[in-house]
Amino acid sequence: MSVLTVKNLSHGFGDRAIFHDVSFRLLKGEHIGLIGANGEGKSTFMNIITGKLMPDEGKVEWSKKVRVGYLDQHTVLEKGMTIRDVLKSAFQYMFDMEAEMTAMYDKMGEASPDELEKMLEEVGIIQDTLTNNDFYTIDAKVEETARGLGLDDIGLDRDVTDLSGGQRTKVLLAKLLLEKPDILLLDEPTNYLDEQHIEWLKRYLQEYENAFILISHDIPFLNSVINLIYHMENQELNRYVGDYDHFQEVHQMKKQQLEAAYKRQQQEVAQLKDFVARNKARVSTRNMAMSRQKKLDKMDMIELAQERPKPQFNFKEARTASKTIFETRDLVIGYDEPLSRPLNLRMERGQKIALVGANGIGKTTLLKSILGINPPLSGKVERGDYQEIGYFEQEAKSPDKTCIEEVWEEFPSLTQAEVRAALAKCGLTTKHIESKIIVLSGGEKAKVRLCKLINNETNILLLDEPTNHLDVDAKEELKRALQAYKGSILLISHEPEFYQDVVTDVWNCESWTTKLV
Repeated sequence: MSVLTVKNLSHGFGDRAIFHDVSFRLLKGEHIGLIGANGEGKSTFMNIITGKLMPDEGKVEWSKKVRVGYLDQHTVLEKGMTIRDVLKSAFQYMFDMEAEMTAMYDKMGEASPDELEKMLEEVGIIQDTLTNNDFYTIDAKVEETARGLGLDDIGLDRDVTDLSGGQRTKVLLAKLLLEKPDILLLDEPTNYLDEQHIEWLKRYLQEYENAFILISHDIPFLNSVINLIYHMENQELNRYVGDYDHFQEVHQMKKQQLEAAYKRQQQEVAQLKDFVARNKARVSTRNMAMSRQKKLDKMDMIELAQERPKPQFNFKEARTASKTIFETRDLVIGYDEPLSRPLNLRMERGQKIALVGANGIGKTTLLKSILGINPPLSGKVERGDYQEIGYFEQEAKSPDKTCIEEVWEEFPSLTQAEVRAALAKCGLTTKHIESKIIVLSGGEKAKVRLCKLINNETNILLLDEPTNHLDVDAKEELKRALQAYKGSILLISHEPEFYQDVVTDVWNCESWTTKLV
């Protein structure tokens, strides 16, 4: 049974087409991975099917009485609400039913016998609904889900507006899972989750009985939970049965078959054109030439899709830094409260270190304390000499500028052609390059920031979850570039598949945090 039907969908922004005549069906119980390169329109598709965006053309039809849950990281959380309040709001419809039932009980004393009988019947239906939906164990369910995603470590009575991006995403995800909708729509849910909680979400989705659509560039995670792939490319949406690895095999085979058919057709076209050119002037062969021309005119021409530019990240390297990169002496990091015990850490030139551990324990705070952005609560950081630092921030605000303007401002000595070439090398097309950054996808925004980073001369890189939002090609290329980088690297990442082949050392920050993990 189809719970969602999309027919002949077309959409674009300005003169940039995203989809053309796309159709899609979601059946009950399907676990779909929605994949494609950055900027192909995956999040736009989610916004269209949830009604947040009206398509230029086409229809979106949901089955009646289907409850849809969408993990949207742009949801505004109200100041004054605690994590517990937000999670319990997942059951608001049941609290409303309880309030309705209580109001009926209050009216029963003044009701006539007929009205009383009707009220008792309605109250009985509400009571059964509440009991069958575990209304009276809501607190236990809230705490179980909060524990699974590590929210109990943060404290369920904490104000949601005080949370980091990662913690906020966890709260929204936990609320969504508690709502148990008929359809789950998840847009890169693992971006801000640490390894332990990615594992928990993986088990949850593996056992999930209802349908879901998942956007993710984390291939091991994707492979473990989905049974269908929908691939977005060149304004098309194509369906593949199986996981991502199987999709890659079939997609590559289809591509090779199309290329072979294209070559054969081009040879035939060349032969027909040659015959027509040589024989159309002669009376004796004119009819044969016209027949070949008709064949040419009727031919359904094969077109090869334009290859997307693959990113190339080559870091410009500055002169060698001194032997000591940094040394901390009894450093205590934090804001109002300490996030660490006194730290005595040392990093030397040539080391490439991954900072790992749960969210909210101070990994980003440590980076900012080393940079001098955050003052320590006590102790100090001593940095070495001749340091040219490149910093990739996890949550950067999108400026109201085009990509060209943003990069040109950083490198005013470059020509416009050189700025365009630098952005193109990072995997951005002409239309992306001329667009405002604010309208780009998360992956495209990350590529603009990487463009600025790789074109500045550095000898130390501080990278805070640089792979969030990056597509598979960009992630692989970034891994290669970091392996080739001769400078020092301090990297925060929750993806072992990414950092294991890059780093020389792994520092588990859970061993020095003051937070319970």
